[in-house]
Amino acid sequence: MIRITQLKLSINHTPEELSQKIRKELRLKNEGFTYEIVKQSLDCRHKEDKKFVYTVDVFLQDKNQESKIFRRVHNNNIMLTQKKEYTFPSPGEEKLKYPPVIVGSGPAGIFCAWYLAKAGYRPLVLERGEEAHVRQKTVENFWKNGVLDPDSNVQFGEGGAGTFSDGKLNTLVKDPSGRNHEVLKRFVQAGAPSEIIYQQKPHLGTDVLVGVVETLRHEIEEMGGKFQFRSKVTDLFFENSQLKEIEINGEKRIPAQVCVLAVGHSARDSFFMFEKKGIYMEPKSFAVGVRMEHPQSMINLALYGEEENEKLGAAAYKVTHTCENGRGVYSFCMCPGGYVVNASSEPEMLAVNGMSYQARDSRNANSALIVSVTPADFPEEGPLGGVAFQRNLERAAWKAGNGKVPVQLFEDYQKHKPSTRLKDVEPCIKGACVPGDVRSIFPKEIGDSIEEGVLAFGKKIKGFDRPDAVLSGVESRTSSPVRIVRDKDSLEANYEGIYPCGEGAGYAGGITSAAMDGIKVAEAVSKKFRNF
Repeated sequence: MIRITQLKLSINHTPEELSQKIRKELRLKNEGFTYEIVKQSLDCRHKEDKKFVYTVDVFLQDKNQESKIFRRVHNNNIMLTQKKEYTFPSPGEEKLKYPPVIVGSGPAGIFCAWYLAKAGYRPLVLERGEEAHVRQKTVENFWKNGVLDPDSNVQFGEGGAGTFSDGKLNTLVKDPSGRNHEVLKRFVQAGAPSEIIYQQKPHLGTDVLVGVVETLRHEIEEMGGKFQFRSKVTDLFFENSQLKEIEINGEKRIPAQVCVLAVGHSARDSFFMFEKKGIYMEPKSFAVGVRMEHPQSMINLALYGEEENEKLGAAAYKVTHTCENGRGVYSFCMCPGGYVVNASSEPEMLAVNGMSYQARDSRNANSALIVSVTPADFPEEGPLGGVAFQRNLERAAWKAGNGKVPVQLFEDYQKHKPSTRLKDVEPCIKGACVPGDVRSIFPKEIGDSIEEGVLAFGKKIKGFDRPDAVLSGVESRTSSPVRIVRDKDSLEANYEGIYPCGEGAGYAGGITSAAMDGIKVAEAVSKKFRNF
């Protein structure tokens, strides 16, 4: 096939115009062809002439003509290439007495389960929370009435933390094995829009994600896998450094040879249990900060040159800044047309996150503005120092809002004074909120870094540092504060049969990379054991 990069067309182009552009670039006359979009990005540098930029793969009806056509075009943006399909490894030789157990049904757990089920391993998925549609009602009740379920909330339950997010599927992970494309393809086959395969910044939205993850579960069950909800793993038992049994809900024990720990970045009780059992972990750097809201129309105007564009939808931004104190501050998990959500999972602690529905049609844009922290910042030494750091911030946030999400105008944040009322930017928040002192949540260096970052971003995006922009806190769950150490080849921890996996184990950062790591761990299990 022939790959063409840097194909630029007006954002209002038709499919026929793209086909004509391909024909022109390859100097085709009557030769028949089909094409597949590999990537679509947006070029807004000239706001009066915005363009989509494509990479496409072209398939000639007469494949023998491809080399001839390639030689005659002499264009650095055109190349011959071959399509590489993802392949799952063949089963290993070691006998497997019991189905592999997967702890957690977030992206890592559910993709690990899907590929193991497909390969005939009949995995058992243990999830502490509820099925996605039931969990959705539990979360909405929490936002409405403030009644927190510690085991089924924005962080825990089918689909993991990503279910109540913008559902972003872009990743910076480079993976020549093709797992990235495989994840996107699997999402599409489970009901996601086909455009996510090629969009530069694909997203699903929380409303679409619920249906997608439930479809994936049904497929796993049809292939021989099983799910148990409201089933929290409370202990692990070993003999001669090998896994023997798993305890569920503090009462029931089941035998097991393989346990995939896809517990998610907020499973703090699990981390403490792992430490007690002697599973090697290490503290990991992450980032903390606030959610900041602006009118979406203002962001659209700054980036598109117009307040609304039906073709492009809500504009997204990404900004970074290195502070004078050496800290990095940057936007994270930007939610165009989205909502700030109360994402708490422990009593008397408060954390926020951002989410969007598929339509991205709320009046505000929001993004986490976060500052890098390292183990040197943690109040305790040891692998769980980052957990203690997060909890200190979340307790402070809880107190700042008296159990509600505290919000503060940027002008008040700069003056170190609590907000008593809001102005033109009306928050879009799932859960109760109250004006207060968000800055007081943070150590001085982090609070100062956030202010410096917002002022710097105001020079890049007009209006970003507007006085009435709303900040809410605390964004503390950007990634796992720990890494569960695993062997780079076998992917096992220091106990045989334990497979750390996904974002909670410290090997991913987002829906797609977590799902990719789930596939990677499934491959490791398959290479070692015979299936059923």
